Amino acid sequence: MHPSNDQTSRQNDSWLCLLFIIVLSFFTYAYNFGNPAALFWDENYHISSAQKYLNGVSFMEPHPPLGKLLIALGEKIVHPNALTNQFINTDYAQNPPAGFSFVGFRLFPTLLAWWTAPLLFVIFLLLTRRHLWAMLLSFLYVFDNALIVHQRAAMLESTMLFFGSLTILAFLWLLEWNDDPKLFRRASILFGAAFGCLLATKAFGLIFILVIPFLAYKLRHHLKQFCIFLGYGFSAFLVLYCGIWYIHFALGTTVNPSLPDKGYYQASPEYKTILDQHRTRSLSAFPVMLRDSLAFVTHYEKGVPRLDMCKKDENGSPWFYWPFGARSISYRWESLEGGNAYRYMYLQVNPVIWLTAFIGLLLAAFLLLAQYLLPSNPKLKNPFLLTVFFTLYVCFLIAVSRIDRVMYLYHYFLPLFFTFFLFALVLNELEVIGRFHLTDRRKTIALLSLGIAIFLSYQFYRPFTYYEPLTDKQFAKRNIVRLWDLKCVRCDLNDPLVVPK
Repeated sequence: MHPSNDQTSRQNDSWLCLLFIIVLSFFTYAYNFGNPAALFWDENYHISSAQKYLNGVSFMEPHPPLGKLLIALGEKIVHPNALTNQFINTDYAQNPPAGFSFVGFRLFPTLLAWWTAPLLFVIFLLLTRRHLWAMLLSFLYVFDNALIVHQRAAMLESTMLFFGSLTILAFLWLLEWNDDPKLFRRASILFGAAFGCLLATKAFGLIFILVIPFLAYKLRHHLKQFCIFLGYGFSAFLVLYCGIWYIHFALGTTVNPSLPDKGYYQASPEYKTILDQHRTRSLSAFPVMLRDSLAFVTHYEKGVPRLDMCKKDENGSPWFYWPFGARSISYRWESLEGGNAYRYMYLQVNPVIWLTAFIGLLLAAFLLLAQYLLPSNPKLKNPFLLTVFFTLYVCFLIAVSRIDRVMYLYHYFLPLFFTFFLFALVLNELEVIGRFHLTDRRKTIALLSLGIAIFLSYQFYRPFTYYEPLTDKQFAKRNIVRLWDLKCVRCDLNDPLVVPK
């Protein structure tokens, strides 16, 4: 059966919208990503780790290896620096030489940040079934200043969010293709592979294991299908997750005595023997090396300080600040000639986007409560997915709230994505607010208006994102929420709830 003209037209429109998002996100995420040519925030750690890979130096780190392997791969491919061994004697890079290029190290984090945008477009399309809505909802990602500034750097969050989005997309395809054995197997493999890459990037990815019980519930009358998913998915997960760790070990063939614990990083006697005998590529040594590397995380976390909001230079924030975009983090700044203006690299949210996401979260909670407490209310169109993403959000924050060490605003990026999906689902669900009927046309107009507001807010805060000059007066105009604690070079701390020592 051939598709109708209407179907073909809709498919063409969807492809055009997808292409528009790809082009648009290139200019917000990827264009001129080598600027500033200076280290900021966790680049000091991750570029140092990447150089160890490039020089065959063994090391341990609190995060799994995939993000840092990709940072090293970008430098290996582009190779803009004649020397890539300046930081192999330390875990914290400082003072890069004149002319040092960051393009290679930032290449893959930036590419993955860029290509997360089309993944989100497809997710929104599956959630709403409307290509224009999916395009406009993608603005929540394309124009968020905090997501942009953090993911254009040699850091791990862009890799995490890319594979997190791919895991969600595979989950939705599993629900979509449960009647097609061939496509269902492919989606199972994709889910396992994406989840393996996600968990090999940051431990936060473990939250996605919660979608497996939801899938089991959905397939409760099709046990054979669920077993097929487990078989294909777990196999793909195991190959990717263990394969990535194996590459990490295989590259670390030498011990650098300038590094912690004379280069052994609290390794067990068995692991030290493996390193001394240069057996890091041996499959028989893999279990010992993996065990010690995972144990190192606990050792490292014990040395991380707790949050102290009274410290004058504290950049961390409690988890209940995050939905409101607090606290912002000054990644770097520099004075311009004359001292009348400064360039700032700031982790600063787009307030229109974060407010929209928070409203989506509240409305989703209201709809779910009304569904279960007031069964006489009209039935929801998709209570299953609303429950899935709301559960992921709540469980993530519960888990984070139990962590003692200092945490930062960018740790909220994953649950922020869940609120994006909740907002899309709520948009589909709402039909009436009071006496006001929300037709599809009115929803489209509302989304167009929201898109304009998002873009204007993005432009207002873009100096913080792209390291553009601001005077103190211009800076002050952008400090509209005291809880953000935005502070210019010559300004005092501004948090309304704590007083620094």
